[in-house]
Amino acid sequence: MQSIKIVLAGEGGQGVQSIAGIISQAAFDQGYQALYIPNFGVEQRGGVSVAFIQISTKMISSLKFPKADVIVALSDRAVLRTKQYVDEHTTFLYDTSVNADLVQKQITGAGKIIPIPAMEIVKEKFHPRVFNVLIMGTLIPMTDFLDYDAVADVLVKKLQYKFDQDPGLKQMNLDALKLGEDYLQDLKQVDVR
Repeated sequence: MQSIKIVLAGEGGQGVQSIAGIISQAAFDQGYQALYIPNFGVEQRGGVSVAFIQISTKMISSLKFPKADVIVALSDRAVLRTKQYVDEHTTFLYDTSVNADLVQKQITGAGKIIPIPAMEIVKEKFHPRVFNVLIMGTLIPMTDFLDYDAVADVLVKKLQYKFDQDPGLKQMNLDALKLGEDYLQDLKQVDVR
């Protein structure tokens, strides 16, 4: 794989832009070309927030792209905002809090559709505030470019001020990141549609 195009979408406040920034920085730190473009309107809080990420072994020549290799949708409205980027090569990930019927009706032609019970997992094992970190972990095995250590390093640097205030938060974030990676790595062994 020489490049990957990722679209992340969710409601304002779900951390889509934070995920995109960390993933892009981790890829760059590993020596790859990385580009992240945020997309949100004046309804930033409470509206749909979309992030476009490209990671490549060579120079990225185009800012936008018509179809994505990976899409992550974290809300019903995010499904509707991202369906135009789906084709037969797209892997579409969504949190199980999203209406599965909506996904099945709207996301036609995707190569793979993978539901992830991210919110259920973080409520059971951690805290809802690390929902986006678990989602970020699921992106690690979706690419040939990212590894856990690189993503974890950027995460810690970005959130160090919070970890200084609450030291237990650091381990919870790192554990959620690893669990997301492991969860999707295990799923990749199964033919999911």
